[in-house]
Amino acid sequence: MIRTLLVDDDPLTLELHRTYLERIEGFVVGGECTGARAAVHAVLDRSTAEPFDLVLLDITMPDGSGIDVLRALRARSASVDVIAITGVRDAETVRQMAALGVYQYLVKPFPFARFQERLTDYRTHREQARATAGEATQAEIDALLGRATGTVAVPKGLSADTLQKVTSAVRRGPALSATEAAERLGMSRVAVRRYLEHLASTGVLVRSARYGARGRPETEYGWKRREDEAD
Repeated sequence: MIRTLLVDDDPLTLELHRTYLERIEGFVVGGECTGARAAVHAVLDRSTAEPFDLVLLDITMPDGSGIDVLRALRARSASVDVIAITGVRDAETVRQMAALGVYQYLVKPFPFARFQERLTDYRTHREQARATAGEATQAEIDALLGRATGTVAVPKGLSADTLQKVTSAVRRGPALSATEAAERLGMSRVAVRRYLEHLASTGVLVRSARYGARGRPETEYGWKRREDEAD
């Protein structure tokens, strides 16, 4: 069983993650923390008979950030795996977490299906890592390193490269309709709309109605700005 520590300053979120984790085979909740200092202490506590294998780590907490937690753990050579679960989206935070060895970065809110996908992916990675011994093949090395960087899987039928292009197109300017995005990217409207809808469903984009001079309103998709981006 993968002994997991849940870290979040919101009790309701802790309860939700506990409920989610209990539904996935191979995982067990070994502890819960509502603060950064408590999380560091829990992982480094040598009196615990069984160490934690995985930490589901929030980024923003009253007494410190997830980055602080991860830095403290790495400074003490703690090899525990970490999956960031947070509402923080800014690129600099993601880069810092990646540099500190976070396995994946999961943005709130999300449905159980996405949580299950990421945890199942981690479980597979862990099993592969433990099964690989001696001299690894290049394919095994690539797989282990690729997963360790927290590569995010995209839904079936969508391309990761195209998803990045669509994301960049919307982020650069004002809200776009599917038709406008398709023209800008040289894609079909139907195809680009699938990517826009995926980004909207995951909370990256916001849908709104654009009213013209006549006819039905057209849906447009705009970048979801966080409060700290408003200034």
